[in-house]
Amino acid sequence: MRSAPRAIVQLLTLAAWVTGCASTPSSAPMGPVSLGAEETRVTSQGLTEMQLSYAGQLTSSGPAVLEKADYELVSDGQVVEKGSAPLGVTLSPNAPTPFSFQADAAYVRTPEDLRALSERGGTLLVALRGTLTVRSGEAVQTLPFAASRQVRVPRLPVVKLEGLDGARYSEEKVDLMVRLAVENPNPFPLRLEGLSWALTVGGRKLSEGTQGKYDTVDAAATGVYPLEVAVTKETWGQDVRALIAKGTLPYEIAGELTGPLVRVPYSLSGDVKLNVSR
Repeated sequence: MRSAPRAIVQLLTLAAWVTGCASTPSSAPMGPVSLGAEETRVTSQGLTEMQLSYAGQLTSSGPAVLEKADYELVSDGQVVEKGSAPLGVTLSPNAPTPFSFQADAAYVRTPEDLRALSERGGTLLVALRGTLTVRSGEAVQTLPFAASRQVRVPRLPVVKLEGLDGARYSEEKVDLMVRLAVENPNPFPLRLEGLSWALTVGGRKLSEGTQGKYDTVDAAATGVYPLEVAVTKETWGQDVRALIAKGTLPYEIAGELTGPLVRVPYSLSGDVKLNVSR
């Protein structure tokens, strides 16, 4: 009869152990998470770089946190940048929650690539794609995302002659007033490093220099850079009188427009008719 209490104790201990195991919290699987309203926008674009913004909405069946987005920025079918954007967005159950992040990259790497795109023209496809990481307790779920859009291909600037006037002050002096123009055909500003020039009249170089250093030409606008050069005995030579007497001067203006990955050589030539100035 003494063994009965011991058996009861053992049964009670076993029952307590089973009950304890049943009440131990377990890591439940995460409910479904859905992604919608995906969109990619161009936040900013330059001649060689761009910034894209990705936005979407996540809906979770239970409380969760959108931790991060691991992404690739794709331009014209090529991955030009990879990264990870920390987000930390709290998801309430069954409530569509908006989120967004930005990524930037150089989408043109060399002057040759820029020239090839400019000559091709049209548009190119850019995209943000990758995976989203969602966590609920110990459970983690990843969702693929992707959104794209078309953007205009960057185009090289064009150097033109806005105007050239020749004012004859005497039989041995002419002032040439030159207006060089840099045309920006892009829907974004163009940053310059400089516009070099060398002016030749009648086969002889008169002067040279650089205009527009570190200037910016507005989107779809033209920057004009004036310069003035005198044709005299000192600049052209002793027989300048015979040159001026012809009434027209053959000229050539040549140089190079430079900027980030921009190398645009140019050569402009013709004849300028002289006006008498008193």
